Amino acid sequence: MSATLTDRVPAPTGPDAARTLPALLVAQSHTAPDQVALRRNEAGRWREWTWREYEEAASHFGLGLLELGVHPGDRVAIHSENRPQWLFADLGAQGIGAVSVGVYPTSPPTEVAYLLEHSEAVVLVAEDEEQLDKALEVRGRLPHLRWIVVIDTGLVRRFLDDPMIVAYEHVEGIGRARANRSIDEWRTRVAALDPEAVAITVYTSGTTGPPKGALLSHRNLLCVAEAADQLFEVTERHEVLSYLPLCHIAERVNSEIDALYYRVVVNFGQGSNSFAADMRDVQPTAFLGVPRVWEKMLAAVETRINDATWAKRTSYAFWVGQGRRIARKRMSGRMNPLDHTLYGLGWLVVYRSLRDKLGLRRVRLALSGAAPIAPEVLEWFWSIGVPVREAYGQTENTAIATFTPKDRVKIGRVGVAYPGVEIRIADDGEILTRGPSTFVGYYKDPAATAATVDAEGWLHTGDVGDLDDDGFLRITDRKKDLIITAGGKNISPSEIENMLKVSPYVREAVVIGDRRKYLTALIGIELDTVGDWATRRFMPYTTYEDLSGKPEVRDLIAEWVEHVNRNLAQVEQIKDFRLMRRELAHEDGQLTATMKVKRKAIVEQFGELIEEMYR
Repeated sequence: MSATLTDRVPAPTGPDAARTLPALLVAQSHTAPDQVALRRNEAGRWREWTWREYEEAASHFGLGLLELGVHPGDRVAIHSENRPQWLFADLGAQGIGAVSVGVYPTSPPTEVAYLLEHSEAVVLVAEDEEQLDKALEVRGRLPHLRWIVVIDTGLVRRFLDDPMIVAYEHVEGIGRARANRSIDEWRTRVAALDPEAVAITVYTSGTTGPPKGALLSHRNLLCVAEAADQLFEVTERHEVLSYLPLCHIAERVNSEIDALYYRVVVNFGQGSNSFAADMRDVQPTAFLGVPRVWEKMLAAVETRINDATWAKRTSYAFWVGQGRRIARKRMSGRMNPLDHTLYGLGWLVVYRSLRDKLGLRRVRLALSGAAPIAPEVLEWFWSIGVPVREAYGQTENTAIATFTPKDRVKIGRVGVAYPGVEIRIADDGEILTRGPSTFVGYYKDPAATAATVDAEGWLHTGDVGDLDDDGFLRITDRKKDLIITAGGKNISPSEIENMLKVSPYVREAVVIGDRRKYLTALIGIELDTVGDWATRRFMPYTTYEDLSGKPEVRDLIAEWVEHVNRNLAQVEQIKDFRLMRRELAHEDGQLTATMKVKRKAIVEQFGELIEEMYR
């Protein structure tokens, strides 16, 4: 290794001695310098970075930012898909005392402008031409922005004459030169970081208004790893696939915080369109999925089963049924020798093949978070031996509030409080949390901060739920999303929507009914599965709009809505529905970057369809 990282400034002896994420990186580089830390699939070949190379790359970028005039406390925005350079830029910025700000890759130019202007970012790290174009479109509205650093410059060479634009490799180069001139500077700066200082800004999804910038300190981030250390059996033998947006706190925990603490190998595939192939290629041992990911996996399996022979369908139904029975015992740690034998046979006949195709053959730790998930989906994964456990948290408590113990699983509840975290239910049903992971506050919004964290330190989550006698939390909905019908009945739309989305044919479901006489729903079909269903019936179609407009498809969904209604109270039943004729998208303002429905936008954009159901 070059003179960049020497022992003249000693590294912490281990994770326990580190007080910041950059210090964790220094510690792991010192402890296991030649061990693989990161892998990335580059055109079919996997490139590797060791822990030494990981620290070196982050240090060079951080020192390069100093050469560009970045100071401690300045904001450095990162607008890129998941890749090692995302982590290098993030940790490099944190290591010099700057604050990193993630921007979702799917953010349209107007959202990019808002985030960069509101955060007052002085540097933007843009992945490629697509993200550069967005920045150039709005840079006239960004008085604080001084530099745009482009990672992939292959298609943007013509822009490099622009005095604001610089290549990522150039920043690395000037950082490397500075490191060689000032041998100990990186580790000296890392060692001097204040754990209470702000490390990152994470912008909320903005379902009800402009996104708010949640400030998280170095101490907040370390709390996550320290809490997980007491709960999950994570070791350096674990591997993860980094695929959810890194600017979301959940993936930050998965690919950066826990990975740094436990020396987990982080794999970067070829992007969202290759997710299924990446999963099969990596076969991660630890996997974090949001409900949409688990639902999509189940839908893919059911589509293949529909096309299988009678013998395969029969075998699948039998062994999944056996798996469900065994899973109920596994959830409480009560499997007997016969159960283990049956599961072993099921593994040979069905489970192994299913898990291999899903990329879950090796998974030992599986978590679902970010939103409630339908119990039926969880039960299916347990039936094939994937013990998906729910956890609960949000940006403002650094993603840790509750976890599900390995041998005490309650389907429909998201677990018990993390060690050191307190949870209580307010008089109006709102879930409150308190602990060392509670965020610093919202950037430039003291009023919103005061409304979110009260004088006693309780974080008002905005979620509604209840605690049972064993301390297990159930989330029923977002407080702002609860429906009060014209008859005065309180309805939780999320629970009904989750029931509707259990069908492999339903992608989105939005329940309507606030101040109305009855409930209705806007439903978006799952193009792949409904398309397969139509093809098997020799039903031609051209587009999503064409397919969703067919009477046969409406009848297919109507049958499922009727099935769901049979399990609902009269006041909760869907009396009418309409199929949305276009797919919801973040770029069109209908979804947040984390794929949560923006109800206000849906009501505005599909108002005519809604009114049809109430005439």
